[in-house]
Amino acid sequence: MKRRIYYDSTDTAGIVYHTEYIKFCEQARSEIFFKHNIFFEKEGFVVTSLNAKYIKSAKLGEIIEIKTKVIQIKKASVKLLQEIFKKDEKIFTLEVNLAYMKENKISKIPPQHIKILNEYA
Repeated sequence: MKRRIYYDSTDTAGIVYHTEYIKFCEQARSEIFFKHNIFFEKEGFVVTSLNAKYIKSAKLGEIIEIKTKVIQIKKASVKLLQEIFKKDEKIFTLEVNLAYMKENKISKIPPQHIKILNEYA
């Protein structure tokens, strides 16, 4: 997923605020399902843990690309590696573990969702 950096993601010097990188990764994960017409309401994935590494900053007006790779799929959880690039330079990495929730309980990931996730393995 590519996106431009806007004012609302930066500090007064035009540098992206650190939490925005995690938000960008969340948006990229959502887009994976949105493009398959899946819009979660009473079910979906929740973050159980994450490990972020900030390498360089992005700035106002720049274009970044968020790349997502599935590392591991289990019955009720998935582990992803998400990387953010500015041009061809990696500026951020995020390892994130997600659990699948349905009716406020951890549940088995539906086969349709596993099929979509396998596209990113």
